[in-house]
Amino acid sequence: MSEFQERSIAQSWYNLRYVIYAIIGLMLALAHVIALNLISVSGITPDLLTILVVWIALREGQFTGIIAGFMCGFLFDIVSYDVIGTNALAKTFAGFTAGFFYKEKNNELTLGSLYFILAILASSFVHNLIYFFFYIRPTEMTFWSFFFRYGIASTLYTTVAALFPMLVKSRNVQN
Repeated sequence: MSEFQERSIAQSWYNLRYVIYAIIGLMLALAHVIALNLISVSGITPDLLTILVVWIALREGQFTGIIAGFMCGFLFDIVSYDVIGTNALAKTFAGFTAGFFYKEKNNELTLGSLYFILAILASSFVHNLIYFFFYIRPTEMTFWSFFFRYGIASTLYTTVAALFPMLVKSRNVQN
């Protein structure tokens, strides 16, 4: 094979990762709608798509994270019959927040470290505050009740769920 053919094959495999992200996003959105209620605690479930958005932002950079956040959020809005745009807006901000944790040279090490968990914590918190802001009526609950239930509890549950991909990645990085 010539050098040009080798480069084009390598480039096509490299660009295939966006298709893989899309397939994973679709599977996670469907899993969230179909099966995640089985592990809900007081109506709170981990947000697997936010974990994916943070993963993409830490791997590809802030701009790609913003695009991934919008696409994943819009996809979830459609799949879950949610108000169109609420998830898209919240996950866009989550991708933007996660992009601040991006390190170009160390992105593979970042994904397998506690830095990933910190990025999930910050991004999920921003996501939850924006998303649930649209659903809370001031007469239903106090601000502090809202803050602890949807700001803190939901963020911690998503962060705990993010430990699994972080541990898998850290094991792969060490080998």
